[in-house]
Amino acid sequence: MAHVYVRFLEVLFVHFMLLICSSGQMCTLPPMSDLEGIRQPGDIMIGVLLPINSDKIYQTPTFNVQPPRTTCKPDNSISSVKTPVRNCTGMEQRDERIYSSTFVKSLLYTSYMYASVHTVARALNDLKICKPGEGPFYNGTCANLWNFKPWQLTYYIRKVKSASNNGKENYFDESEDSTVAYGIVNWQMKPDGTVTQVKIGKFSISGPPDKALVLNSSLISWPTGGQQVPRSVCSESCPLGFRKAAIQGQPICCFECVPCLQDEISNQTDSINCVRCPWDQWPNYEKSSCLPKPFDFLSYEDVLGAILAASSLISSIVPLLILRLFLKYRNTPIVKASNYSLSCLLLMSLCLCYFSSLGFIGYPEHTRCLLRQVTFGLVFTLCVACILAKTIMVVFAFMATKPGSSLRKWTTFRVSYTIIFICCLLQFILCATWLSIAPPFAQHNTGIRPEIIIVDCNEGSPIAFWTMLGYLFLLATISFIVAFLARRLPDRFNEAQYITFSMLAFLSVWISYIPASLSAQGRYTVAMEIFAILASSWALVICMFLPKCIFILFIPKMNSRNNNIRKTKDSTVYVL
Repeated sequence: MAHVYVRFLEVLFVHFMLLICSSGQMCTLPPMSDLEGIRQPGDIMIGVLLPINSDKIYQTPTFNVQPPRTTCKPDNSISSVKTPVRNCTGMEQRDERIYSSTFVKSLLYTSYMYASVHTVARALNDLKICKPGEGPFYNGTCANLWNFKPWQLTYYIRKVKSASNNGKENYFDESEDSTVAYGIVNWQMKPDGTVTQVKIGKFSISGPPDKALVLNSSLISWPTGGQQVPRSVCSESCPLGFRKAAIQGQPICCFECVPCLQDEISNQTDSINCVRCPWDQWPNYEKSSCLPKPFDFLSYEDVLGAILAASSLISSIVPLLILRLFLKYRNTPIVKASNYSLSCLLLMSLCLCYFSSLGFIGYPEHTRCLLRQVTFGLVFTLCVACILAKTIMVVFAFMATKPGSSLRKWTTFRVSYTIIFICCLLQFILCATWLSIAPPFAQHNTGIRPEIIIVDCNEGSPIAFWTMLGYLFLLATISFIVAFLARRLPDRFNEAQYITFSMLAFLSVWISYIPASLSAQGRYTVAMEIFAILASSWALVICMFLPKCIFILFIPKMNSRNNNIRKTKDSTVYVL
């Protein structure tokens, strides 16, 4: 810091012709070449900056428009030039002491004192256009700005000592640091437009660094009035989460604060641009930082996932209880008329249907995504195929009771299992093709709700998925049509009516599932499919087996052989 200060003084004292004492009363000066000023002949030029124009009138700045020009107030009173004259006189006395110093006896110098209105730029310009014989140095010489070396006088300048009016000596020490203490002055404007100078502190580098600057801020009077520091901007700073946007036709300090976009942040005040968060992060509420996005999937820890999982487990017990009841009463007419073997297979498949819904709960890892839809499709195909086989067997059984009918050989259990095997085989081929060509896979989806990461299973091929559901729909539709046509067959325990209602409920559930699944998002899409699985399974259990269980448990007389024979005009029909 000291070296920089000394170099600045060297440039100020040696390079340029500055400053300057004038008794004129105008704010502007004629060209420097017309000014004589106060000078001493010599080889060293010393310039002095003295504030002598105290009769200027200043306008109150507003700090939001360009300040107006300063005007002059004519004043010929003695008091208006008292301070400048004293300053000039003091400078002349210092010149005499410097001139008489023993170490510069062989060295002459030049001193100029001009009014402080001129700037360094004016001095540089005069040096640039200097002509030999008209220069500011001794004998009218000029300085070569490129080759002039102002450092061959530093030694002598360091030796200079001067005393102020109060007797305090000013000099440069061995480190080329000045011992001068500079006063800090606040120019305060009076109501009449004149300006007074109030000392508010000082600056000195001769003492400790922490004591270099002493400032009494309570003495400062700002042009806006009072001690409040004026603001030089017309807009408040933009807080975190906002960016600056320029206002058309306004200065650059005038702007408006625009909030960052949905997935952007600004983590510092007065940000020019907002920064986009990474794909797996999302801004906080203030949009000042990015936070990890939460993962969204249907888990066992969620209330919804826990309820659906508990419902699936409890529901899977119901078909097993019905199966145990059928095993116990397998020799009764109602159980026999229900096609005992197909009923047991249907109950087992319904139990698997409930269990298949558990594959949709939990983190959608790769294996879970591969198997959950395929498992669901195969077990429901087995379930619907059993019902289709029962429907066809009801029709064959009635038609086989007619005299001379050749359909009796089609009422065996082999025909039933053949129908089931063919239906399941076609669904298996479809699922195997699906897994071979475009298998499902886990994915992180941020397109539906950008503030979270939805972890779900991409079905791979939507066509294959909807074809699988369409195949189930086809089997259920065929069962519904056949059962509807056979609903009026003369049989006390005719299952066609039960099958009709069960298939109607089954189709209604899955038809309603299609628009519901398309409108749901995230975990709720999976929850809708689980609900459809549970609802359609319960529809089959209730419509197919609830009436039979009521007859077996609460109306046992309806389960006797005597009540199973219905006489008609043409023949007597026995329920199988």
